[in-house]
Amino acid sequence: MRILLFLIGLSCASVSYAVTASTANLDIAIAYLAYQPAPRPLLSNVIPEPTDAGLRGAELALVDNNSTGRFLKQSYSLSSHSSDNAETLLAMAQQQHAAGVRLFVVNAPQAILQQLANHLPDSLWFNAGSADDELRQSACLTNVLHTLPSNAMLTDALAQFMALRQWQKWLLIVGQAPEDIAYANALRRSAKRFGLKIVAEKTWDFSSDQRRSASAEMPLFTQSKEYDVVVVADKAGDFGEYLPYNTWLARPVIGTQGLTPVGWHKTIETYGAAQLQKRFEKHAGRWMNSVDFAAWIAVRSIASAVTKLNNADPTAIRELALSEQLPIDGFKGRKLSFRPWSGQLRQPIALVHPRALVSTSPQEGYLHPHNEMDSLGFDQAETTCHLSDKAL
Repeated sequence: MRILLFLIGLSCASVSYAVTASTANLDIAIAYLAYQPAPRPLLSNVIPEPTDAGLRGAELALVDNNSTGRFLKQSYSLSSHSSDNAETLLAMAQQQHAAGVRLFVVNAPQAILQQLANHLPDSLWFNAGSADDELRQSACLTNVLHTLPSNAMLTDALAQFMALRQWQKWLLIVGQAPEDIAYANALRRSAKRFGLKIVAEKTWDFSSDQRRSASAEMPLFTQSKEYDVVVVADKAGDFGEYLPYNTWLARPVIGTQGLTPVGWHKTIETYGAAQLQKRFEKHAGRWMNSVDFAAWIAVRSIASAVTKLNNADPTAIRELALSEQLPIDGFKGRKLSFRPWSGQLRQPIALVHPRALVSTSPQEGYLHPHNEMDSLGFDQAETTCHLSDKAL
């Protein structure tokens, strides 16, 4: 009888502790930082890019977090800050850090992200704005996770599709902006990786208004050796919009224009994505894009980690993410996870034109010994990053 009473007493104590733990409120503060310089003049300016890209995705994720968090006594808050000056953005981050924030979602270029992460090394940063390959390959940051696909992931997704269709000979056209050059480097790597050939390469250095002269200039500009497809690297949309239907040979256009690889697009509707699309459009009054999705899934990843850990410690969240044991639902039909060597979120890449989803990579038949999504971007053997071996 004494033993029985002792066991009952122990059970009651355990229940009492569990009730106490579950009723404790947990407040999770997240800061969203965006670098927003004045847009440079473009020849193609009919459809401007949204200035609030990323922020609206983070806001919607906050609603989702608090919707489920209230049952778990979790309360999420989001502060947003933007600037066209890197030093001002750093000052904003330091101010949030002084207020106790240790979880940041950032939409900024590589150099600014590096500056932020290096100045506040005890914080966890989610990269929702830079596709730069160096951040995943050689210039790795121990306190950064990447929810935006890298350039290499995007171009590998294209190259797999091109190889499957036997469109093996490329005419590559590259803009002069640094982001165009970086994207072109990724295209060259992908072509080599999947056995495709760049038969000719041209740099766009015209300043004429293609809205008036594209039908005359583009055919002459695209004269070259026989090619199966025109591949374009024009991230800002300065000239690439005028290539489709204006090439010397009647060939498809792919890359940053034409058939485009993206992390998210309006035409993605399966696996519950249509519901996310509708909720986002109601919230933001526009379509969700790749940066919005990257910010959304960054904030949702934080909630998944906090729920599993029952705390918001950045070190613990990072360790859980890099362990590949963090449950992440991204409405893409596959289990998403962060690569332990680079902190890059594994995810399928949609191949779209403006009004339709054409395909999704990885393409059928591209296998991998660990995870088929690692056939996109830098695999473990291709990078010097080893984040899981390093502490925050």
